[in-house]
Amino acid sequence: MKVKVVDLKGEKIEEIELSDKVFGIKPNDGALKQYLRVYMSNQRQGTSSVKTRAEVSGGGRKPWAQKGTGRSRQGSIRSPIWVHGGVAHGPKPKSWRLSVSKSVKELALKSVLSQKMSEKKIIVLDKIKIEKPSTKNFVKALEKLKVVGKTTFVWAKKDENIFRSLRNIRGFYLVNAGSLGAFDVIRSDNVIFIKDAILNIEERYKHEAK
Repeated sequence: MKVKVVDLKGEKIEEIELSDKVFGIKPNDGALKQYLRVYMSNQRQGTSSVKTRAEVSGGGRKPWAQKGTGRSRQGSIRSPIWVHGGVAHGPKPKSWRLSVSKSVKELALKSVLSQKMSEKKIIVLDKIKIEKPSTKNFVKALEKLKVVGKTTFVWAKKDENIFRSLRNIRGFYLVNAGSLGAFDVIRSDNVIFIKDAILNIEERYKHEAK
């Protein structure tokens, strides 16, 4: 498949050929669902915690005699049925971590990249070089590129001036090509690749998944 490479004005610079094995496959819904389930579960910290009746301070003495008072039997004022008592069956720290195979991760990424490519939501930019950071200039450039909505910007080699220009744009996510995952693509309306970055992705994933 041939994809055009443009400059910040949206003018075509050249065309590059990309592998259909990465950007032209039929999206695999099963792999995407499995990947997203694992990804979202791994975002949970699992640090929620409450105190049980054994951990709440106080309550060591029996509040009143077992018999003869006319009141119900009570063994501690820190029982869960009392105000300020311990919590019964409350959350405790735990790990929500799940794992997914490397091949499923790759298939999920190829699926979302192929879907974005078919929707013409992937833009490939020629190598950018700017002398000083300017968020204002990049916002104008995005307007010329007709980029609207949340956008993932993928780079291969970090340029501090570009990074500082883009990091303050709302709804803009900066991702290195080496760490690009399916979720980075899913959460965005558009994906902008620097030419070197998209060639890096193609080279890494154009092999057949095992």
